[in-house]
Formats: sequence, structure tokens, C-alpha cells
Amino acid sequence: MKEFEVTVTETLQRTVTVEADSKDDALQMVEDMYRDSEIILDSEDYAGVEYSSNEGKEIEKENTMEVLLVKPGQYAEMTEIKAGLSSMQEVVGGDIEAAYFFSEPVALVCNEEGKFNGMKLNRAVKDENGNMLDIIAGTFFICGLGDENFTSLQPEYREKFEKMFKNPEAFLKMGKGFMAIPIEPEKASKSKEKPTKTHGQEL
Repeated sequence: MKEFEVTVTETLQRTVTVEADSKDDALQMVEDMYRDSEIILDSEDYAGVEYSSNEGKEIEKENTMEVLLVKPGQYAEMTEIKAGLSSMQEVVGGDIEAAYFFSEPVALVCNEEGKFNGMKLNRAVKDENGNMLDIIAGTFFICGLGDENFTSLQPEYREKFEKMFKNPEAFLKMGKGFMAIPIEPEKASKSKEKPTKTHGQEL
């Protein structure tokens, strides 16, 4: 896809008869008359229109990536987000932190201060044996890893992580730890996620 600048040139034309000693004198007389507004062209003098364009330039596509978005109280879902730092910060509600819990080339990107600023506990991260490794507070997303940057979550890994984080969870305090309990999703709200003060959030 290219972007072009197209120029539209509309031509007005009128023939004026004058008496003069030479061609140059005639041209000068008509030029003076036009400059002094003695000759005013209007729609009746329309003679045609021409269109011209430059060679165009390629439109730079905005860099986006497809990620698994996981919000507290909601089903996880694949969505497209902008790949810039500020956009990722907007998704998680603050400075980002990337965690690498899994053997696959993926990252879990969350709010760096999610637990400390009182964001709602979201999902438990477990190892292959079902042992809880951590609890993520606030919205996070799962994305792929490129050579230098985050990328779209590769199709071959989507099913695994959609299943892993699909259902929202609540957390029950059990001694020094927590138990993750699957729950029904909350009704979607248009309001932004607000931190709630909860004691003992850190796993």
C-alpha cells in the first residue's frame, strides 16, 4: 500500500480581442486588464481539468503483535496490541516486567509493581507438576520472543497457554501460601482496573 499526492488542475479559458501594434503589445494589454480585474474568469470559462500525481511512497504499517491477554476476572483471549513500550505499559497499567517461567520461547509480561501497588490477584503460574510458582497481580499478556524484541505469540503455543490461563481464578489464603480456585468470569466493565488494597498478596 502506497500514499500518493494527487494534484487537480482546473483550467479556465477566455479569448479576448484587442487592437495593438504587435503581438507583445496585445499580450501586455490583456495581462494589464487581467491584473486590474477588468477580466474575471468564471464557470462559463471552464476549459477542462488535469490530474497529476507523484510516484507515491510506501505506507509504514504500524507494528503490532498478537498476544494472549489475561485480565483479572475474565477469560484469557487472543488479541492484537501495539508493540511499542508505551502501549505495553498501557495494557498492564504501569512499568512492564517480563518473566520467563516456561521452556517455550515466550514471555509473561506484567506490571512490575502489580503486587506492591495493590492490583487484583489474577492468575497462578504453575510448573508441569501443578506446583504454584507465583501469582501474577493485575493484567498481563503472553507473547513470543524475537532476537531482540517481543513478538506475536507463535500459533503452535497458543492452545497450550490459552488452556493454562483460560479461566479466571480467586485465591484462598492457606497458612503461608495460597490456593487458586477457578471462578466464573465477571461481567465486562468499561472502567479501568483500579488497585485494591489486599494484605499478604506476595506469594
